[in-house]
Amino acid sequence: MSPHERRTREAQARLRERGDDCLVLFPSTNLRYLSGFDEHPGERHLLLFVPAAGRDAAGGTGGSDESDGDPDPVFLVPELYGEQVREESWVPDVRTWADDADPRAALASVLEDLGVDGGRVLVDDTMHARFSLDLRAALPGAAFGLASEVLADLRVRKDEAELDAMRRAGEAADAVVEDLRERDADVVGDTESELAAYVADRLAATGGTGVSFETIVGSGPNGAMPHHAHGDRAIRAGDPVVLDFGTRVDGYPSDQTRTLAFGADENGPGGEFRAVHDVVREAQRAAVEAVEPGVTAGEVDAAARTVIEEAGYGEEFIHRTGHGVGLDVHEEPYVVAGSDRELEAGMVFSVEPGVYLPGEFGVRIEDLVVVTDDGHERLNRTDRGWRC
Repeated sequence: MSPHERRTREAQARLRERGDDCLVLFPSTNLRYLSGFDEHPGERHLLLFVPAAGRDAAGGTGGSDESDGDPDPVFLVPELYGEQVREESWVPDVRTWADDADPRAALASVLEDLGVDGGRVLVDDTMHARFSLDLRAALPGAAFGLASEVLADLRVRKDEAELDAMRRAGEAADAVVEDLRERDADVVGDTESELAAYVADRLAATGGTGVSFETIVGSGPNGAMPHHAHGDRAIRAGDPVVLDFGTRVDGYPSDQTRTLAFGADENGPGGEFRAVHDVVREAQRAAVEAVEPGVTAGEVDAAARTVIEEAGYGEEFIHRTGHGVGLDVHEEPYVVAGSDRELEAGMVFSVEPGVYLPGEFGVRIEDLVVVTDDGHERLNRTDRGWRC
């Protein structure tokens, strides 16, 4: 059984446990997670139907081709996608509709064949409204919910294939950090956008595919804006520069932040920077050290936040400590104040405390962390200091 089929069978079991009847996905990370097929959303009906049970089990009259009691899901795709979906997905039942046909009739036919005529149907959280409305029209008596009600808890624990991809993505990001440190003073004079383009090129050269998200290069006062991407400001010698970037391997991302000072003298940037950097580095260390099974996400957030508050910068730590990472760069679990979500082995999330002084500079240090059976594993291993 492939990883994608195994995940689908687990999702079906959860649907039955909850009393849900069907899961309907469209091009999204959820669809990729269960089927292996990856595509961008479009205007055509491309849907994956995952029934909880076959018609007989659901109380219908027809038969169903089942494996160990689980009916196979059904792909409904535009005709031009048929061969591609059969080639790239494990799903054996792929049905097509032609551009001159009404896809809503094909949609209704699939639901009838699966024995779904009401009950509770979970739709992809990001499904376009037109497809959701077509499902509602085909199932006027159904109640609807979100796919994340079942899939979030399934996706939150990564399997070995996922962890392997994320380790390799982390290694690619680490290699680029080392490359940037070696460049040191050669970076001075580059604009933020030029450095972001350089980072993207180097990520590709180290085996990554694209960037995980728009690269952040925040130099000097721009670093005080946590989601400043990059602009035309030229990097000056000794500027603190927040560098937040990652790449993907097999669809899974890395996400790492270092705050570096290029071309700095031996004393580094002046003012409060060195003290703030020390505080953020200690906060990040404390939070990572708190990670183990059974600890809550809120306790990890508190470990970082306490260090920063005791240093007098609590008001300048203006975001959560971290977020889960998987096929989506931001997903469960969220490491936020007050969260009572207990950590479990296989969870992957960022630990990224920061302090931001408007008009002056920002400091953020981030690594991805895996919860293991008896503690944690960092997916990033480069030095966390500011010196190049």
